[in-house]
Amino acid sequence: MTPPTTGVLVFDGRCGFCTRTVGWLRLLDRDARITTLPYQQAGAPERAGATTAACADRVHFAADGRTVTGAAAVNAALAVALRTDLPERLYSRTAPVQDRVYGWIARHRGRLPGTTPWCERHPEVCGP
Repeated sequence: MTPPTTGVLVFDGRCGFCTRTVGWLRLLDRDARITTLPYQQAGAPERAGATTAACADRVHFAADGRTVTGAAAVNAALAVALRTDLPERLYSRTAPVQDRVYGWIARHRGRLPGTTPWCERHPEVCGP
């Protein structure tokens, strides 16, 4: 299965760990195939076919008319950035483990090391 050529990743812009992770993804995405948006930005959740509450809970990735969340979203975004279906094939074989790890990270993301959150650097985009 060939990954989509572009996609939209919606993440928690008030989370330093999430912001750092998105920074790593952007480094891998040399051709800027993925648009990254904090869910706090007006219209961002809708771009991923989601609600603000859903995006506050977990990352969302939308491409080719489908949206995936959590660990599946991370793998789908990596597949687009790297232009290979390897991350998604790996996820299909390890989903239960990856989903548990993602759930733990999502619940503890405020305590994990990160960087200055996106919304602190760009308050004009995120609002108060």
